[in-house]
Amino acid sequence: MNKLSNRLLAIFACFLWSTAFVGIKIGYTYYSSPFNFAGLRFTLAGVLLLPLIYKEKLFKILKDNLKFIFFISLAQTGIGYAIFYSAMKYVDGAVAAIVIGASPLITAILSHYLLDNDKMSKAKFLALISGMLGIILISLSTKPFSVNGLKSMLGIGLLLFNSILGGIVNIKISKNKIVINPIVLSSLQMIIGGIFLLIIGRVFEGKIYFDFPIVFYISLLWLAFLSAAAISIWFKLLKSKDIKVSELNMWKFLIPLLGAFLSWIILPNENPNFLSIIGMIIILISLVSYNRIKK
Repeated sequence: MNKLSNRLLAIFACFLWSTAFVGIKIGYTYYSSPFNFAGLRFTLAGVLLLPLIYKEKLFKILKDNLKFIFFISLAQTGIGYAIFYSAMKYVDGAVAAIVIGASPLITAILSHYLLDNDKMSKAKFLALISGMLGIILISLSTKPFSVNGLKSMLGIGLLLFNSILGGIVNIKISKNKIVINPIVLSSLQMIIGGIFLLIIGRVFEGKIYFDFPIVFYISLLWLAFLSAAAISIWFKLLKSKDIKVSELNMWKFLIPLLGAFLSWIILPNENPNFLSIIGMIIILISLVSYNRIKK
């Protein structure tokens, strides 16, 4: 694949992920159990990919790569999204999208110390700092130190921890030399991680009842689809020899832009203000500047 195709795929994956914040908040309107909700989403997402890989020897792949697949399944889907869904109960969709925008900085720092071929450059450093400045401005616009802001601060802390975990998983996938079909890896890790979440949900949240309105099922189906599509694309890009982990994750700066914008448009009681608009503009400039400096 050429560089343009890789960039377009990365942008499309980030767009899909940016819609998740709206989908989760809509789903929470009808079902507020984070572990069961996440478990349903990812188990369904993994199952949706099975028709694309029915010719693969799934049990042999799982047996030969058991340790690696279980690590990805539990770290990224099981534990990672347990944290993410718990955080989403405490923060607005727009705020969550903005905080997740810190993941490129976290991944770049982790890559600098954990990968030999992905050191911090001046251009990368300047782009990351300016992008983080934009995120800080948007965060300040939410009045984080108000009484109601304490729960939001808890949610933000959980989201940042999730970003650290996600960065470690990305590096683990990049360093792994075993050749596994990205769609196979996506399907297996989401099914295993989703089942893990459902087990945890059964223990801590009780039995799932399926008497939900149609809007909930629409949001659930969309969340499952975007997970299946976006994670498969991302795994494929991570396995490409021409892509560095930190540079690929630079595109994740699009997630807070698109996620916040969609939340402000679709979700009630979520509206932009001056600081949030300025912050979004700074983030966009940092991403464009980084790619121009690289050229």
